[in-house]
Amino acid sequence: MKPTTRGTLAAVITGVAAAVGATAAPAAALGTVPVPVPLDGAEKALSLELPVIGGEVPMLMPGLPDQPRYVEGRLIPEPVIPQVPLDGALPGASLRAPLPHVLGDGFDHVAVGVPVADLRTLSPGLTLDAPLTAPNPDNYGLPAVQLPQAGVLAPVLQTVPGADLGMGPGL
Repeated sequence: MKPTTRGTLAAVITGVAAAVGATAAPAAALGTVPVPVPLDGAEKALSLELPVIGGEVPMLMPGLPDQPRYVEGRLIPEPVIPQVPLDGALPGASLRAPLPHVLGDGFDHVAVGVPVADLRTLSPGLTLDAPLTAPNPDNYGLPAVQLPQAGVLAPVLQTVPGADLGMGPGL
């Protein structure tokens, strides 16, 4: 391998390592992982401006489920299967593409941005009630018969997504 090839290869590896190292630290702090789409090589090979594309992928963080608790008059704790909270974010994306003066001299690009939106969810849960009541002192300490009951705790999804669309000078 020629020395110039080795030098070029070392420079590329160093640049990639620096780029990965620069993006890894902030991603862990924010809860999202940035995903750039590198089009620089294709841009230079084709000698034209290509769009700048990037995204962010969330890292979901499970929380602690509610503890089953005793409810007076029921034999089975409530809820039988607790809801588990998950906190994270919706994925974000950005696209910035060149626009060759279609709308006049002041407009050189069009941009679409979908920022990361906070996301709060709760998994489904289950509640049950036994076909027997609690021991009844009026009935010599024996439980009474009742219809069994089952309920599903509905899942919850809360978020406020948004998007930005713009045009302006420069890329």
